Amino acid sequence: MKKIENIIGFVLLGVLLIVGQLWFKANFFRLVVGLGFGYALSRAFMGFAGSVNRPYRTGSTKLIRTLVIMFLATTVITTAFSYKDSSVLSLWIRPINLGMILGGLLFGFGMSFSSCCATGVLTDLVTGLPRAFITLIFFGAGVFLGNPIQKSATWITKSVVSVGDRNGIFMPDMFKWDGMNGFLGATVLTALLAGLVILVATKYETTRKNKKTYTGVESENVELLNSTMYEKLFVNPWSLKTGAMVIVAFFAILTGISGSGWGASTIHGIWFGRTLNLFGVSAESMANFSKLPAAMLTGSYLQHPVAIQNFGIILGTFIYLLTAGIFKKTFFTEFKITWKEGLLFALGGLCMGFGTRFANGCNVGALYTPIANFSLSGWLYFAFLISGGIIGNKLGQKTKKDCIN
Repeated sequence: MKKIENIIGFVLLGVLLIVGQLWFKANFFRLVVGLGFGYALSRAFMGFAGSVNRPYRTGSTKLIRTLVIMFLATTVITTAFSYKDSSVLSLWIRPINLGMILGGLLFGFGMSFSSCCATGVLTDLVTGLPRAFITLIFFGAGVFLGNPIQKSATWITKSVVSVGDRNGIFMPDMFKWDGMNGFLGATVLTALLAGLVILVATKYETTRKNKKTYTGVESENVELLNSTMYEKLFVNPWSLKTGAMVIVAFFAILTGISGSGWGASTIHGIWFGRTLNLFGVSAESMANFSKLPAAMLTGSYLQHPVAIQNFGIILGTFIYLLTAGIFKKTFFTEFKITWKEGLLFALGGLCMGFGTRFANGCNVGALYTPIANFSLSGWLYFAFLISGGIIGNKLGQKTKKDCIN
């Protein structure tokens, strides 16, 4: 361990908790939630992009199995808050349409090239700066350029199938007869879908092992070693299960305070526009083109609540690496990239950015939160996300580094 890094980490955390209350005021909880997400994702070495990349590249399906259990567990939060009145929360019931299909394919394709997603790119700014920075720039460009399409295209905004007056399918609406306002049936269906994913993933992993093509992921095999108390508390990696439980807890905090779910991608487009404004492009012209608020394209990069939360994710990663004493060791591991890799990262970011506009969200905005909110669209998006990831991995496996998130 590096004691200087440890000290800097705790000082940084203390400064954030003190200054953050004064700086962000009512949105201070967004910073705290972001710190929690970033810390958990980093310490458990988990990311949504790995749900596709790890099985294809290593044969391990442990992450994807953990994620679907996390999705199922998070539906309890939706049930607790909206059992009596589903209007209490701003539920993310996404439309089921061509946009969802294309968005899932594009996003899966892009994250196979960049080895990250909308949240993973934030943690990777600390652990893989060149790759993440290139990806973030082009991700933002994709969001910015795709936003006017999202706002105007009916194949993105309107669902082709709905239940009741919703623009999509809120699964409890399918089971109003179950005696629990539909939540019993919706939970059972969610559990069945999660079980199906686990069954398929387990069989796939077994097949890879039988074919001798399974290599596994070192970070997934957390061993309980004889450690000092400090190492147990701040250094030793978390298991995927522990990381998932912490994320569910912070998701509950976010939902309880904001009344809404976890989103991350739109702000990347706003940051891209804000940067263009620094180089002289007028906010008014950008707002007319992108349909993003002109006020958000000027001023501070952190004026939006989600921007604060995303900033917190970056800082949460910093805090883990510093308090664990592995910041310097980790930060410089991916500094050397080739021009070809740079082009692939740019393509990955651009595809993911456009994908979020077509699917009305990223891996948290179109996958995790909708599934947690009982939107059937989340499970369908998941299928196309995996398909796009497989296609991307097949095309890119000969030309990009084997980076696993």
